Amino acid sequence: EIGGRSERHFTPDELAAMWHVAANTVRSWSEGYGVLVIDPPEERFKRGYRSIRVPESIAAEIYARHFEAAA
Repeated sequence: EIGGRSERHFTPDELAAMWHVAANTVRSWSEGYGVLVIDPPEERFKRGYRSIRVPESIAAEIYARHFEAAA
């Protein structure tokens, strides 16, 4: 909760399903925005995985830029 309000965060897979695009497309579109990246370090025999969460307000900006501009 920031500034007294909480905001829903989406995974790239959730946004991809809503927007009918690939999750990798959502990941590339979200670069440069204020997304939450959880990047634990790699372990000796296990590759590290980045988890991305996109705040609802940022998702709205991304949607407007890539979908509403085309209309």
